[in-house]
Amino acid sequence: MIRTLIIDDEQLAREELAILLEHSGKFDLIGSCANAFEALKLIGRERPELIFLDIEMPVLDGFEMLGMIDTEQMPHVVFVTAYDQHALRAFEEKTLDYLMKPIDPERLQKTIAKVLNNITRGVTPSYPAASLQRIPCQVCNRVKLIPPSEIHYVVSDLSGVHVLTADESFYTELTLRVLEQRTLLVRCQKQYLVNPNEIDEIIMLDNGQAEIKLRQAQKIPVSRRYLRLLKEQLDL
Repeated sequence: MIRTLIIDDEQLAREELAILLEHSGKFDLIGSCANAFEALKLIGRERPELIFLDIEMPVLDGFEMLGMIDTEQMPHVVFVTAYDQHALRAFEEKTLDYLMKPIDPERLQKTIAKVLNNITRGVTPSYPAASLQRIPCQVCNRVKLIPPSEIHYVVSDLSGVHVLTADESFYTELTLRVLEQRTLLVRCQKQYLVNPNEIDEIIMLDNGQAEIKLRQAQKIPVSRRYLRLLKEQLDL
């Protein structure tokens, strides 16, 4: 049984696809999500092997969401859409397959065969990821999209990953690794990323470590492991 997640903003589309997948007897449906933010949370928690991903969704579309998934959590992807113009780009993104709405059961069987073949052979999912232009963050019952340039620093603790701007602190489902690899933020300590444009000075400490003073006077730690790399990145 393939652990599978359905992501589509249309409830009827999610229900119809779930029925088709259940009838095949090949899939363990771990859930369905109405938007990308819900999906990122579930992918991080449940680690599905496969996602059926709608392209046209509000706020964050399928392509943008795909670029927010940590490579270590990346499932196989089948795009599902009603729009022909996305077909070429979907294949360029190297998704596992592509289904048009309404889904033809015979066409779905071909997709299932391809899925089973790839997973059985142990093919590792790998999709190109562009730089992130917006970071989805949770604010009570809202999702706020923050440009990376507005972030001062990011810290990870037992409660999750927190994004700090000039005025507020937000929670995000994105991992530190994704933020480090796909934004301008740089690593300064195992649990910290910093915006290099917000650094006012680096203060050297006696134990070989250091701390960063930001333009707004906050101080964040720099470990010995990352001090040399940080200096190289800042051309110091």
